[in-house]
Amino acid sequence: MPLPITPDQEVYVRQRLYMAGRQAQSLGVAGFQVDEKGPGDFVTTVDRALDAYLAEQFRAIFPGEALVTEEDAASRAIYAEEAGRLWCIDPIDGTDDFIHGRPHYALMVGLLENYVPQAGWVYAPVLDRFYFGGPGWGLYLAQGGRVTELKPQRPDVAALALAIGYKDRKRFGAALVESLPGVDFTSLGSFGLKVLEVVQGRAAAYVYLNRRVKVWDTAGPIALAQAAGLVCCDLEGRSLGFRPEDVDLTSLAHRQTILIGWPDSVEHLRHQISAAVASVV
Repeated sequence: MPLPITPDQEVYVRQRLYMAGRQAQSLGVAGFQVDEKGPGDFVTTVDRALDAYLAEQFRAIFPGEALVTEEDAASRAIYAEEAGRLWCIDPIDGTDDFIHGRPHYALMVGLLENYVPQAGWVYAPVLDRFYFGGPGWGLYLAQGGRVTELKPQRPDVAALALAIGYKDRKRFGAALVESLPGVDFTSLGSFGLKVLEVVQGRAAAYVYLNRRVKVWDTAGPIALAQAAGLVCCDLEGRSLGFRPEDVDLTSLAHRQTILIGWPDSVEHLRHQISAAVASVV
């Protein structure tokens, strides 16, 4: 499958994300306000400013195409109605890292077509790493002014590193250690950057268990994972779904647990992780 947008449009997407990333860095230094949307769910004035900026830019280059952004709750209504092309924008993925001055946050965009991930862009401005690509299109890294093809790397078979978020580790960590002897946990703030740890062989898999992750968190990273040849499924082995029946239509949170990893290791890990989760819940 070729690039799902024109080359000029793809360059435009990256340019606007670069600009937004620079804004995130400068506004992060200048100071910002933090609000709590829900328990443990924080948003800053920078999130909101970048959300509005990116929405405006994408509407200009893709007029008439559906758009869902994290900080525009009204935009979620289109999700159940739009079976064509749908853009999902997360202005800052890993807001907690951004708030605390840590580098592992990212600006993310994903393109769904008929609720299937087609392309993704994940930009970590502090790290100067911009990942982009999609199934059948390829996988690329822009860094230091150069764009190179990103070659997926399988993890070291002698080590078992599992990417997992703080909340899941707090709840399930002890059970996972018992089920997976020798497991080593790794965690970066952004969902997208955790997925890319697996793509680059620094983790065997990424597991997400608390069913709070939203489509703007997943659309772009899942497109990149699939471009790398990874399996994206739940603990029952079902492919991760994006159709309206697969998400909560109020929040756009996925109803499934999520496991992302290499095909030859996912099945083995899936059963062991399932056993660990069952022992807790």
